[in-house]
Amino acid sequence: VRIDHNLWKGRHPMPDEAATPVLDLLATMTEAAVEASELDPAAQILLRFAALVALDAAPASYLFHFGAGAEQGLTLEDAQQVLVTLAPLVGTARIVSASSKISRALGFALAVSELAEEELAEEDADSL
Repeated sequence: VRIDHNLWKGRHPMPDEAATPVLDLLATMTEAAVEASELDPAAQILLRFAALVALDAAPASYLFHFGAGAEQGLTLEDAQQVLVTLAPLVGTARIVSASSKISRALGFALAVSELAEEELAEEDADSL
């Protein structure tokens, strides 16, 4: 599943950038951290993903990072390996919680993607 992390920057479905000041700030902070680190971007994303699991983060946080991870060539299998690695440290309950939240985030992304495809198909049909 390809996730467009620009969704979280307020570019879709909300056209007004001013409507997402918190998300814009988070995106700016993330970009600054990526530029300041000497780790490669893929490693940074895996570390951030591990931190999200440890913090029991919200589904939207996973979605944001999976979009960036996909851009770096990371896969869901990479995320699974992080969960396997973390399990002895954070425990079963945290891994189950993270897995559930990841599933919800990916379900949301899939629903948004399908809706966008339907809207494009309708626009194409209307233009004929």
